[in-house]
Amino acid sequence: MSLPESRSGGCWWRRPPGNRTGLLRPLDTLAATAALGAELAAWLAPGRALLLAGPLGAGKTTLARAVLRALSDDPALDVPSPSYTLVQSYDTARGPVHHLDLWRIEGPGGFAELGFEELLADMLIIEWPDRLGPLVPPAALTVTLTPTGPESRAARITAAPTAAPGAPFA
Repeated sequence: MSLPESRSGGCWWRRPPGNRTGLLRPLDTLAATAALGAELAAWLAPGRALLLAGPLGAGKTTLARAVLRALSDDPALDVPSPSYTLVQSYDTARGPVHHLDLWRIEGPGGFAELGFEELLADMLIIEWPDRLGPLVPPAALTVTLTPTGPESRAARITAAPTAAPGAPFA
């Protein structure tokens, strides 16, 4: 099932009534990933988080790069993986965006060291969100990437389990 076109009058990130599994979108090309990144960038706003899940090599950083390039309106923006720095921050016309890689974070002390609470007011893109545990932001979309071939993947888009009433997919 692909995401509805934005020109249909509805928001593609709102789950249709009765849909408990979110929306599934095939990403057969890098261009398809960039297109989804642009759509997710349109949803992202201060206080919202985009949670990118999936196995190693599934394309989380590639999707984050597409979102950040769309937010900055710069298709050549250098977006390194935050695997070693843990957080990369960007200033955009819509506000600050923080790209976090939580792979190496262990326990609540790691989040305190990152200043996670202070980052929640800004836009967040978080890889390895399973490390968040109960700290999942309420206004979040989870994009779970699953490889479907050597260069393709599927993206399942759902609300965070702790989504507040009225949040996307709630």
